[in-house]
Amino acid sequence: MAENPRNERTNPPTRFLRLPEVMARTGLSRSTIYVRLAAGRFPRPVALGGRAVGWIEAEIEEWVAERIAESRFDGVETRERGEAAHGIPEAGWRAAGVRQVR
Repeated sequence: MAENPRNERTNPPTRFLRLPEVMARTGLSRSTIYVRLAAGRFPRPVALGGRAVGWIEAEIEEWVAERIAESRFDGVETRERGEAAHGIPEAGWRAAGVRQVR
């Protein structure tokens, strides 16, 4: 039976990325990737056999998107929380020594 071409568009095939590609896509070094793995702050690789591992492409893309979102939007949310909680603008609560909670 022939495959449904629509299914391929809605469920793209799973693709594994090897370490050099993961490093290129994330901008992280090998050692940083493994440090973050150990800390539970990076997607875990999948054993491919022998000593080979690969990362699921979709998980790496999601991790990158999360880093972008944190970088772009977390500062705005933190600033709004500071103003709402203390009734003073960011510059004022920073000067008052109020620490941001992340």
